[in-house]
Amino acid sequence: MSDPHSPIWAVVPAAGSGTRLPSAYPKQYLQLGDSCILQRAIDALLAVEAVQGVVVVLSARDSLWHKLPASTNSKVTTAVGGATRAESVTAGLETVCSLAQDESTMVLVHDAARALTASSDIRRLIERVMLSPEQGGLLATRVQDTLKRAVKSINQAGSSANTIAATVSRDDLWHAQTPQMFRASRLLATLKENQQLVASGEITDEACAMEKAGYSPALVEALAPNFKITHGRDLDMALALVTLLEKDQRE
Repeated sequence: MSDPHSPIWAVVPAAGSGTRLPSAYPKQYLQLGDSCILQRAIDALLAVEAVQGVVVVLSARDSLWHKLPASTNSKVTTAVGGATRAESVTAGLETVCSLAQDESTMVLVHDAARALTASSDIRRLIERVMLSPEQGGLLATRVQDTLKRAVKSINQAGSSANTIAATVSRDDLWHAQTPQMFRASRLLATLKENQQLVASGEITDEACAMEKAGYSPALVEALAPNFKITHGRDLDMALALVTLLEKDQRE
């Protein structure tokens, strides 16, 4: 299991508005069964005994956080995020490094919109990463569908359309998910050193930043559903799964 000399914290960036899922509230506050999406993401982290604290990164204009049970939990603190996810993650990492004050501190960066992440998967991730903590690691799933590379073409109606250019081998391909776990101070330094690549979109997640710095993060397969709630169909699927789970618990 985890090295007792390496504190483990979590950062949950939750400053976004979720424009691809239109609603009166930011998507992280949408209800999913008896809890909202953000509360469920935090609960999964808090259920892991090794996690000493959770930093939730909020918008400066957030007016809903105080309504969540997590807002009064002694293991949860908040930070103010920026205009992008990378800025919010950086703010959260700075808070972790300030609070933990230990160079060996590990951090789990977790999407607020992954409301179904299983605590058992997080424990498996921690166990695997602590075998080689300098490299870090992340939850992920193997690509199962056949992949096609598209090319833009003009159809008979004169409009642009996607057509298949090639079939891509799915061997050794994975869908990256969260949490993603690294040394907090090293991840913070790497993100700051590569701000231009982050801004250009060349660096898309924490693992990508660490790869650019020469690290080889471990891929740990998520065994439970761990999809990100981005579109309305994702919310519908998550709600169906949560409804079944809560029904089973009642019975």
